[in-house]
Amino acid sequence: MAEGETEQRLPPAAWTRREDLAGLMAALGPGNARYVGGAVRDTLLGLAVKDVDVATQLLPREVIARLDAASIRNVPTGLDHGTVTAVLPQGPVEITTLRRDVSTDGRRATVAFASDWQEDAARRDFTINALYADPADGAVFDYFGGLADLAARRVRFIGDARQRIREDHLRILRYFRFQARFGSQPPDPEAEEACAELAATLKGLSRERIGMETMNLLSLPDPAPTVRRMAELGVLQVILPEAQPQPLFALVAEEQRQDVAPDPLRRIAALLPPDAALAEQVAARLRLSTAQRKRLASAARRDGRPGDARALAYRLGVEEAIDRLLLTGGEIAPLRGWTVPVFPLKGGEIVARGVASGPAVARILRTVEDRWVAEGFPDEGRVRDLLDEVLAE
Repeated sequence: MAEGETEQRLPPAAWTRREDLAGLMAALGPGNARYVGGAVRDTLLGLAVKDVDVATQLLPREVIARLDAASIRNVPTGLDHGTVTAVLPQGPVEITTLRRDVSTDGRRATVAFASDWQEDAARRDFTINALYADPADGAVFDYFGGLADLAARRVRFIGDARQRIREDHLRILRYFRFQARFGSQPPDPEAEEACAELAATLKGLSRERIGMETMNLLSLPDPAPTVRRMAELGVLQVILPEAQPQPLFALVAEEQRQDVAPDPLRRIAALLPPDAALAEQVAARLRLSTAQRKRLASAARRDGRPGDARALAYRLGVEEAIDRLLLTGGEIAPLRGWTVPVFPLKGGEIVARGVASGPAVARILRTVEDRWVAEGFPDEGRVRDLLDEVLAE
C-alpha cells in the first residue's frame, strides 16, 4: 500500500463516471494525477459535487503538452502557481502541480513545485481538504487524519493552526465557513484560539477577498450560530464592526419557515442596523456591485413594519420586497406566482381630458396610481373610474 493510502474508497458518484474526466486522466497518464480537495471530501459525505480539482506530479509545461496532444482545450490560468485549466464538455477542471511554500506573507505565497504528495498536502489548510483519490480505483490517500476528522465533523487545521493562518490570513474566515458547513460541536479549541489571537491580521487582506469569503459564509443554510461565535471571539468586529449577530437568527428562521433560499446580501442586511447611509458604506467597503449596493440600501430603509407585500413589490421590485418582508416578519406568500402589473394610465389620457400639460398631470397620475395600488391593482375600467374621481375632486 502506498504512503498515505487507506482502505477507504470513493463511493459511486456521477462525477467519477464522467467520460471527459476519464479522457483527461488518460491524457495525464497512469499514476500521475489524483483528485483532491472538495470533490473527494463531499463525495465521502454523500454531498453533490460542483467542482473537480486535480493534483499532479507533472510540471505545468508537461500538463499542457499532454493535453494538447490529446486535443483537450486548456488555459494556463495560474502558471506561477502551477495551475492549468482543462476545458471539458461537462465542466472545467483545474489541474495543479504539487507544491510546497517557499515564502508567505499572509496574503500571497511564493511556491516551488514538488513531487511528494504529502508535501503538497502539508501546505493545505484543513485536514478534510487534504484528501486525495486515485482516479483508477478510488483509493483515498490521507496524510493528516482527514478521514477521522470528516467522520467526526471536526474542522481542524493541518499542523500548527497559527502557522497555517500566518501563511494566509483568509484562512480565519475559511475556518468559520467550513465550521458552519461541516463542523460539529464543540469546535476545535486550537483552531478557535488561533483565529481569535490572529483576528487583527484580517485587516491586511483586500476588501474583495473579505467580501467574497463573507458572502460565501452567509450563503450557507444556517450560518447564524457561527457568526455569533465569530463575534464572541472578536473576529466579526474586524471585518464587519457594525454587525449585530442576533437579528440573523430571526431572518434565517423566517427564510426556513417561508421556504426561501438563503441569500447572503439579505443576511448582511440583517446583521446591519436599518440605516441606509451605513449600508452604503458597508457595501463600498466590501466592494459590492452597484446593484448589490442599491439592494442593501433598500433593505436598510425598513422601518419594522412589513407592509403590503404586493404594494412593496410594485414600488421596490419583487426581490427587494422579499428582503423587506423577511427582515420584518412579513409574509411573502402573496408574491408567489404573481407578476408585477403595469399601471394602465398615461399622462396623454389626462391631457386629453382637459388638463394642461405640466405638474398637474404628474400629480394626478401619482394620485390615481396610489389609489390603484391601495385597492390591489384593479382592472383598467376601475382605473378610469379612479381618474374620474380624482378629476372631479
